[in-house]
Amino acid sequence: MINAHLLQRMINASNDGIVVAEQEGEDNIVIYVNPAFERLTGYSADDVLYQDCRFLQSGDRDQPGLERIRLALSQGQPCREVLRNYRKDGSHFWNELSITPVFNDSDQLTYFIGVQKDVSIQIKAQQRLLQIEQQLADVQAELAALKATNGSNKSQV
Repeated sequence: MINAHLLQRMINASNDGIVVAEQEGEDNIVIYVNPAFERLTGYSADDVLYQDCRFLQSGDRDQPGLERIRLALSQGQPCREVLRNYRKDGSHFWNELSITPVFNDSDQLTYFIGVQKDVSIQIKAQQRLLQIEQQLADVQAELAALKATNGSNKSQV
């Protein structure tokens, strides 16, 4: 069995942000964050302990992934979603959040563990690729229209 000190050192060594939240009715109160969470978000542990986890979305609460997270949390199910989150300085980042429920010995939901990965570079690359694909489709449509116009002009000669 791993002792508590070694387990904490392992979690603190993670490159991914880790959050532990208590299940408190409708709220999920932060009781632990690791140093990678602090680096990722700019928030210190003192800034976020005993707050609800939702502060990371700032006012950006209409994201489709949030509804899926709420449903999974209410059902005590794990989930993984990509969200727009906001750092302490107000800048946004894309966060792949994996949430896992933790149950006590009586099978009651007591905690959630959230693992956060900054996937901003991947999301920006996907968005750029979609823009390029749209530009290519536009050029292909223009070429097809030009060919159709040139074809009809030749038949009139």
